[in-house]
Amino acid sequence: MWRESIIQMADNMAPLSCAIIPAHPWVYGLGQSADSGGYLSPANALGYLAKKLASSGVIGDVTVLMIAENTHDAFIQGLNNLSTVFPAPVFTQVSRMAKAAAELSTVKMQLPAKAANVLPATAPLSVSTNRAAVNAQRVADAQLAAAVSTGTAGLQKQLTEFIQARAGLLSAISQGLNELKGASAKVWAFTHSGDHITGAIELLKNIPQTTAVHTAAMMFIGDSLADLEKMLHEPDSLTRP
Repeated sequence: MWRESIIQMADNMAPLSCAIIPAHPWVYGLGQSADSGGYLSPANALGYLAKKLASSGVIGDVTVLMIAENTHDAFIQGLNNLSTVFPAPVFTQVSRMAKAAAELSTVKMQLPAKAANVLPATAPLSVSTNRAAVNAQRVADAQLAAAVSTGTAGLQKQLTEFIQARAGLLSAISQGLNELKGASAKVWAFTHSGDHITGAIELLKNIPQTTAVHTAAMMFIGDSLADLEKMLHEPDSLTRP
């Protein structure tokens, strides 16, 4: 069934294996791409996913996450929020495509400036032989530095620096995880467990945001998606005492 949800990173997340099927305006033959962005309705996106699901003919868990908006700006914002909490490659890719389309539309409305006789901007020179030479020199320098500081005092200093660096890294990881757990995003979610043909039928019932023109959805299929589903909450559940 469909429900409006808040997605947030859960505690004790376990590794998850599943099949993933995306539906967005840039899937070949599905949506419509224009200078102002990509267009796809929820009905067309979910119809595409339902056909994929029904053709599997197996039993298991199904979860669909969907962003559907009427304006391009709201669509990009929704994708950005979701990508912060759940940076699946499809959502981050669609977000970049949507932004690129908006930027291209803006650029086309601007008159191009006349080309001036100026040199190109400077950029780092990077060719394979040059990189190999630079890396070889770095290795040589590191070996020399290691040879010089082989004394007891040098080893003690290196050990102390390693312990401090490790403690700093663990602290940064812990802080980043806490910040990630504090982030959340709104999403339309569908969950089903059982026969996939029945799931395909349920997927097309009570489709949310039917008038939306910007849609991106991602369908997850696996034996068990409990760890994914426990990231989904009712919109007001996170504020209840």
